[in-house]
Amino acid sequence: MDIKYNILETIGNTPLIRLNKITQTLPCQVLAKVDYFNPGNSIKDRMALKMIEVAEQEGKLKPGGTIIECTSGNTGMGLALAAVVKGYKCIFTTTDKQSKEKADILRAVGAEVIVCPTNVEPDDPRSYYAIAQRLAREIPNSFHANQYDNLANRLAHYESTGPELWEQTDGKITHLVSAAGTGGTITGTAMFLKQKNPNIKIWAIDACGSLLTHYFKTGLIDMDQVHPYVSEGFGEDFVPENFDMSLIDHFEQVTDKDGAIMARRIAREEGIFCGYSAGSCLQGLMQLKDELKKDDMVVCIFHDHGSRYLGKIYNDQWMIDQGFMHEAVNIAPELKKVS
Repeated sequence: MDIKYNILETIGNTPLIRLNKITQTLPCQVLAKVDYFNPGNSIKDRMALKMIEVAEQEGKLKPGGTIIECTSGNTGMGLALAAVVKGYKCIFTTTDKQSKEKADILRAVGAEVIVCPTNVEPDDPRSYYAIAQRLAREIPNSFHANQYDNLANRLAHYESTGPELWEQTDGKITHLVSAAGTGGTITGTAMFLKQKNPNIKIWAIDACGSLLTHYFKTGLIDMDQVHPYVSEGFGEDFVPENFDMSLIDHFEQVTDKDGAIMARRIAREEGIFCGYSAGSCLQGLMQLKDELKKDDMVVCIFHDHGSRYLGKIYNDQWMIDQGFMHEAVNIAPELKKVS
């Protein structure tokens, strides 16, 4: 019999799926590491469990404790699933730009969710970073996971995502393309892959309005580079400690509109119902197509599931309101006339 002891044992070993239609103009094969097959529907399950395990080993998280984290949603889901199994409480802070579905899902698995304003500085007491830090100081027997600076984040991907990709491609992977936020996925995976083959190219996809690309190019933190964007789950207004920029070969910025449209194309043309960062990841690759050669094998990380974005990129009216579309695409012509 093949029986899992609990839901946490289903994390990892997600499929690598060839893209066939959208990428047919590229000279090489492109593969998607579809991590929404994790039980929490995102790649963040990997690092959430690892952060908890390391905290337990180090005595920072004790029985009956409370896990506190600022999250765009997916890390919170991974932490919440582990907390259910292990018997912890969860309090998560998030921002008002995140999809409503993310907060609803977190509450469904027992977490308390505090929604904070997006457009404030990271050190503003109203920011979701600052509120999480304050709660961790005030609540007894609590653990602030701090996915941005907790190096167990990238360790999870060094131990799981990297080895999986190496094995699944028989070591033939030439490029890793991933949206970059906390830095854990791209850095941890790159650490492993570069040890196996230093010639593997690591391409980070960033949001327009994030400071990461400018920092990568100049080594300078310039807050003038930061402006609001609606892309979710990647891009930052500071540089998390999980980043090791020496492992990254290139940063490419993608607009909110292009990432959203590409996510919808992936669903319609490849049958992979993925999230905003996956659309931006593939769009970033398409912008870099002239850098690719015939024998390359490119892997794109598809971080999470499209169900997280039903009220946003997969909602025609939201897309129209953002100026990303001119009219609804799923309504029959006769109904369009009625409306």
